[in-house]
Formats: sequence, C-alpha cells, structure tokens
Amino acid sequence: MSKLHENPFASNASLDTNPFDDPSTKPYGVSTSTLDTRAEDLARRERELAAREAEVNARAEQVRTHGKNNWPFFYPLIFHSIPDEIPEAHRGTMTRLYQIWLALGVTLIINCVACLFVLIAGSADGGKDLGGSITYIVMIDILSFLLWYRPIYNGYMKEQALYYYTFFFFAGWHLLFSIYMIIGIPSTGSAGLIQTIQAYAQGHIVAGILGTIATVGWVLQGVGLAFYYRQTWAHHTDAGHTFDKAKGELTQHGAKAYFTRG
Repeated sequence: MSKLHENPFASNASLDTNPFDDPSTKPYGVSTSTLDTRAEDLARRERELAAREAEVNARAEQVRTHGKNNWPFFYPLIFHSIPDEIPEAHRGTMTRLYQIWLALGVTLIINCVACLFVLIAGSADGGKDLGGSITYIVMIDILSFLLWYRPIYNGYMKEQALYYYTFFFFAGWHLLFSIYMIIGIPSTGSAGLIQTIQAYAQGHIVAGILGTIATVGWVLQGVGLAFYYRQTWAHHTDAGHTFDKAKGELTQHGAKAYFTRG
C-alpha cells in the first residue's frame, strides 16, 4: 500500500547535482596530495603572471614618467638619469662616479693617440702599443660600464647587495688595471711612465707630452675610483648589505641582475 502513495516522478538524485557536468572532470579517486600539487602549480602560474604584469606596468610607468631610453645620446639603449633615479643622498657620489667613468673614456683615447706618436717616433714595439691601445678603447670602455658603473648605479638606485658586490669585484680589478697602465710597460698598449720617460729621453717631445697627459689621466681616474670605492664600501656596510643577501638576490633575480635595472 505504501507504494501507492509514492511519487512516480520523484528522483533519488540530488537536486544539487548538475546533470550536464562532465563526469570525467570529477576528482573521483584523486588523492588530496595531487589536488594540493595542482593548486600550488596554479598559484605559481598566477604569481608569474602577476610578476610579468608588474614588469610591464613598471616599464610603462618609466616611459610615462621619464620618457624612452636616452643614453647614449647618439644611439639610446637604456634610460640613464641620476636626478630621476638616484636618491638625493647619493646623487653627489653617483655623479662623481659617472664623471670618473667619462674621464676613463677620455684617458683611453689620449693613451691611444700617445701610442700612435710612440710608433711614429720609431719605437720597436710601437705597433703592439697602438694595437693594444685601440683594443682598450673598445673593450675597457664597454666592460667598465657593464661590470662596475652600471651595477653601482643600480646599487644606489635599488639598494640591493648584489649590485654592490658586483661593483666591488670588478672595480677592484679596474684599479689594478689602472696601476698597470700607469707603469707603461712597452708593448702593452700603455703610454704610461716608462714609455713617457723614454720618449723624453730620446727627444720625442710630442709623444712625451701626450704620454704625460695619459699618465695623469690614469692616476686621476684611478685615485678617484679608489676614493669612492672606499666610500661606497662604508655605505654598503652601514646599510647592512651582506654577501649572503647578495647570493639570495642572485638566486631570485638571476644573472640578468648584473646589468639591468630589474
């Protein structure tokens, strides 16, 4: 008799179940650890997308605020503006370091011209000196910018330990190179002291004068860099930067952090 009172249209299926669901997508038999792994993967992808979006927005903001790349002026490759990017407390130091880098470029050119006159004066190693000095103009100017000037620019701009330790390492090598160039060993591409003294002794006044100017240039840019090297070391110590922090930043940002603003 009870079956007579049953609703023939009644269903045992839950009203909460969507009849159009694809049963293959149901997580039947899927372990909790697998679901957690998928959730972590989705979260990681979301973070990567957010980071990319932030990078794009940062670039757009830079263009909106400062304009497009402006350095070097004859073929802009990067944005470079000490007043806009360096905190006011460090603008003076960064300006001096920029001037030292420019002085390095001028010194390399004068050194090359001096080596040319050493060759004209009849030096047996004049050809090697001229070839070496031309190589220095190209390589030292570019490498010094990438390996110690740009990192310290980024260091004062972003206050990250990795940039400071990159500067300390490569600027230290540059200081040793400056001493090497001041000495002026024949056939090394340097018109330093030895070459200059020999030029004066042999009566080659023009070569001697140019060698003197080149030697003074090496001394000035070397002493200037040594002074601000020490000043920057004191700042990085006071700021609490450590080598462990630098290693962590390298792991996080990758090798591109050596040269870029990011």
